[in-house]
Amino acid sequence: MIHIYKYSDLNIALDVYSGAVHTVSEAAYGILSYVELVQAAPGNTMGSEREGADIFAEAIEKLSGKFEKSELDEAAEELRELAEKGLLQSGPPEGFAASPENRGAVIKAMCLHAAHDCNMRCAYCFAEAGGYSGEKSLLPYETGKAAIDFLLGHSGQRRNLEVDFFGGEPLMNFDAVRQIVLYAREAEKKPGKNIRFTITTNGLLLDDEARAFINEHFYNAVISLDGRRETNDRVRKTPDGGGTYDLILDNLLEFARSRDIDNKLYYVRGTYTSWNKDFAKDVKHLAELGFKNISMEPVVSDLSLPYSLSEKDLPELYEEYDRLARLCEETGQDGKPFEFFHFKVDLSQGPCIFKRVAGCGAGTEYIAVTPSGDIYPCHRFAGDAKFLLGNVHDEIFENPMYGLFNEAHVESKPKCRGCWAKYYCSGGCHANAYFENGSISEPHLLSCELEKKRLELAIGISVSDLLMDRPA
Repeated sequence: MIHIYKYSDLNIALDVYSGAVHTVSEAAYGILSYVELVQAAPGNTMGSEREGADIFAEAIEKLSGKFEKSELDEAAEELRELAEKGLLQSGPPEGFAASPENRGAVIKAMCLHAAHDCNMRCAYCFAEAGGYSGEKSLLPYETGKAAIDFLLGHSGQRRNLEVDFFGGEPLMNFDAVRQIVLYAREAEKKPGKNIRFTITTNGLLLDDEARAFINEHFYNAVISLDGRRETNDRVRKTPDGGGTYDLILDNLLEFARSRDIDNKLYYVRGTYTSWNKDFAKDVKHLAELGFKNISMEPVVSDLSLPYSLSEKDLPELYEEYDRLARLCEETGQDGKPFEFFHFKVDLSQGPCIFKRVAGCGAGTEYIAVTPSGDIYPCHRFAGDAKFLLGNVHDEIFENPMYGLFNEAHVESKPKCRGCWAKYYCSGGCHANAYFENGSISEPHLLSCELEKKRLELAIGISVSDLLMDRPA
């Protein structure tokens, strides 16, 4: 399976199974366009007799009026050599049939809800001001302690584990967060584990004390700001309806500077809606403020809401991502680089094939724990009784939905199997799929289309950087 497209003045060919990325001539691009067209034909599958023929020779015949024969012959020979090396038109890797179903019920990551309450009222908040459709509450230390013990006890032979403090707003319960982290640092020693902590915060309570503790103990932090003041304050408000931009900006900038000094990871994360489809301007604003690591995510919401995005917005959003890609390249050339999360891609393919097939591990390797100790497949499912898996205080835990989530991987989803992007997105977000389609096996279409656009740009930027010998 291959995917070809144009980025700037580059002709890019991606071999899906090997992960190899090639820049090719116009003649080679023409040949591969024909190959891609044949592969996409109804009823055609990898390994069929139709593709076993010399499809390059067929393509040369079709393109004889457009290119010189010598150009086509040379291009076809180079493509054949790549195919012989397993870097083009490759098939699934050896042993692939094992699939992720046999990975075992081991938990390695936990989203720990420090607070089901929030000091902001953001219009698009899926957690309903932090309450998750229930009563507002804070995580007691004893329940947090039990959650850490649960993770350590169910992590099998995994040494490196992750805990993300989430909300609502976790810093509304900072004392408990601090106690739980310090407990975990002692508890991890006996089994020889290493817990990496992250936190997601809106920044209102990000004072000197919290900043110092996070910088000492937390591997990563996500701080929330939607970009320009008018963008942010239209959706991210205080309980009395006021804007939050001016209340949080200094806190977030100081925190980001402190992370930059110590070379520690953080992201400022924004959300764009139908109200700011010109979100490249918001990313630019965040970069000009001095933030080095930026993420801007599309809102996922009920289509009846005024700020929602839908498929009709795709052409406009594609153009905006193109503008954002140009912005990223221009700022890099000017010596003022920033990293945009969705334009970072590992051309070596990064994680093993099974990880790329299975994705985030929600409901299998990853769980969320609420202030009451209830366990859910991830934070987006919290509060939905249909997805309650158990409680950290239970003596025995047997995940009743392990099979459902374990089998919802890209090779089991009809709409993912034939998609060129499947080993980058891993099938997308289960929760987005479920809340739109009622099934975790039916991908969220808008997210899919935007992800493919971002991936094309990310690969294009990475290839361009390599060719220009710029730092990736």
